Amino acid sequence: MNRNQHSKSAPAVTRRNLLRAGSLGLMGLSMTDVLRMRCQAGEATAEKPKAVIYLFLTGGASQHDTFDMKPDGPSEYKGEFNSIATKTPGIQICEHFPLLAQRSDKWALVRSLTHKDNGHDKGTYVMLTGNSVVPPTFRSSQPQSIDLPSIAAIAGYASRPRRNMPPSAILPERIYHSNTGVYPGQFAGLLGPQHEPWLLQCTDKPHAYHDYSGAFPKYLFNLHDGVASDKDDWRFSVPHLTLQEGMLPSRFSSRLTLLNSIDKQRAQLEQAAEVANYDRIRAGVVSLMADPKVREAFDVRNADPKELERYGDNSFGWSLLMARRLVETGVNMVQVNMGNFGSWDLHGNNFPLAKNFLFPPTDRAVSALLDDLDERGMLDSTLIAMAGEFGRTPRIFNVAPNVYKLPGRDHWAPCQSVLFAGGGVRGGNVIGSSDRNGAYPTSDPQSPENFAATIYQALGIPRDANWYDLAKRPYHVYQADPIDGLTA
Repeated sequence: MNRNQHSKSAPAVTRRNLLRAGSLGLMGLSMTDVLRMRCQAGEATAEKPKAVIYLFLTGGASQHDTFDMKPDGPSEYKGEFNSIATKTPGIQICEHFPLLAQRSDKWALVRSLTHKDNGHDKGTYVMLTGNSVVPPTFRSSQPQSIDLPSIAAIAGYASRPRRNMPPSAILPERIYHSNTGVYPGQFAGLLGPQHEPWLLQCTDKPHAYHDYSGAFPKYLFNLHDGVASDKDDWRFSVPHLTLQEGMLPSRFSSRLTLLNSIDKQRAQLEQAAEVANYDRIRAGVVSLMADPKVREAFDVRNADPKELERYGDNSFGWSLLMARRLVETGVNMVQVNMGNFGSWDLHGNNFPLAKNFLFPPTDRAVSALLDDLDERGMLDSTLIAMAGEFGRTPRIFNVAPNVYKLPGRDHWAPCQSVLFAGGGVRGGNVIGSSDRNGAYPTSDPQSPENFAATIYQALGIPRDANWYDLAKRPYHVYQADPIDGLTA
């Protein structure tokens, strides 16, 4: 693949630039590494940068209760929620998304995304790698180096880094199921550990709290009881940056204390006198740790109160605000895992949990993200994609009455609804349809490969691009065409 190369020209390096780099000893960087990093940080790009924010609804949201409601369907399928008109004539969505309904001119729906894997582990693998066929080497809850790389990893590999920021990032936590462990499909796999997306571990939720999900603090709930959580000690912060295993030598892959060695490095920085080639990953580490604008991007808890109110002062809102700031700072793709431990996996207590805990923060945070990007002139160049690992069953039933007080919906891979916005997407647009029960696509079926290709296209990745595994074997980035009719 013809990958974009960094320019070899660089502006003058000042003593102030060197002092601001900081923390090189902790990273194992040479002084010339830091010099080179700061030089290229000043390079201007002629083309407006393209970016993607992938909102992953962990657990799988119901298409029937969100964006493909069936008001005339059988009572055992319809559910408790009503549909409301949106700003776009003819498009209706759930009554509990009033803010999104007012912004339908900014988003489009695909109501016909389909695949075959009803399990969380394989469904997550399929939707995060953009590959419908799960290889026989797949191991549930055992990420391996031979796994297919995630969309975020390929996006980072194939897109040009900006401002020495890592090209892709994941927040606020990895996808983890308390009963099984860490899901495969989130990592670089065959691409190699040097291409891992940056994991920004912002939460400190202990695994012992596996019954609790949602957007804390206000929207934290107990999955089994269907009521608000009584836990009040959950935290959201970025006190350190976690690197995936193998990204740096093992002695650097532990937690990195932010800026704790800048003062110690000043003398060494002042003595640096030459510029040499640098490793972009290590340069990215220094940028993340030392650049004031980057530190500000992480400091969402101290944002202006009006901005926090706009996004929602909770973990959903903080995550989306951070995603916007990271894209603005230079990250090409940010994957936001919206909900921990399968928050959207509503086998039971579906309607009160969705209405009271999941829909309100999602409606507010996603609407705020759309408005914020639009006001900053970034929406046209930033694609937002919101999907889960699958949809939910048309039929409402209580899969485990001894566990859940009220009924819900089971896993359903044959059909889910996906929301797209920005990045050239034609607002007020619906692609594909499902049958009267919301069970199967009846027009324009779309695959995970089409979904991934849409993301790659939005990032400006060439259609003939390849990625290479550690054995230098080539693989096509695009496994299918982008979703037809989605963009203008």
